[in-house]
Amino acid sequence: MDVEQVLIALGFFAFCGSLIDAAVGGGGLVQVPALIHALPGHSLATVFGTNKLAVLAGNLCSISTYVRRVRVVWKLMLPTMVSAFIFAYLGALSVSLIPKRFMEYAVFIILVAMAIYTFIKKDLGRFSTDIQCGRRELLLGVFFGGLIGFYDGVFGPGSGSLLLFVFVKFFGFDFLNASASAKLVNLGTFSAALLFFIPSGNILWAVGGVVGLCNIAGSLTGAFLALRYGSGFIRVFFLILLLFLIARMGMSISG
Repeated sequence: MDVEQVLIALGFFAFCGSLIDAAVGGGGLVQVPALIHALPGHSLATVFGTNKLAVLAGNLCSISTYVRRVRVVWKLMLPTMVSAFIFAYLGALSVSLIPKRFMEYAVFIILVAMAIYTFIKKDLGRFSTDIQCGRRELLLGVFFGGLIGFYDGVFGPGSGSLLLFVFVKFFGFDFLNASASAKLVNLGTFSAALLFFIPSGNILWAVGGVVGLCNIAGSLTGAFLALRYGSGFIRVFFLILLLFLIARMGMSISG
């Protein structure tokens, strides 16, 4: 394919990936393989750095859409975001020290458990409970923010979906509020990744700019659909995505 065809294909996958990501997370499993295929002459670090630049643009747009319509529990979100930022950066620094195969097996088991639990608990995330924000919740936020932030820095796929599940299961959010909150925490992890990738020169700015514009369009569309159809829509979309993630990660492990 010539350059124009490559950019068109990248734009399509970037739009689809960011639409999924804005609603339930996990869009990187669509966008990153497309970037790897389109940039065969570049290192994985450059592909990941370029991807983080693009998804940050889309993430900011979906956040701007959500925060105008969804109540954000800032007392909980801010320490969770800071924890995610710090540990995502530490994860990026530690990427060569932790076996990827171990991460794949661990996350595969977690995803299967999440899918079964969400499917069985029909009312999970349909309605928001009275959200508390005491010491316990703050400690849980810092813990899960750090844990998933570190995972995002080391490995990454599905971190947004993991955050969404955490906010629904452990904090009593409905799926809509959980999706918005996951975007805020991912803002911290993406920023930490760029703090690592930019100084090392692992970003293709022109490609990242084009893909970023498509990410913006997809993110706005995904956020609109989530707000329009609510938690029931997000729950179904979330289960479908979990099955996709499980299949993709299972193929990676078995291969």
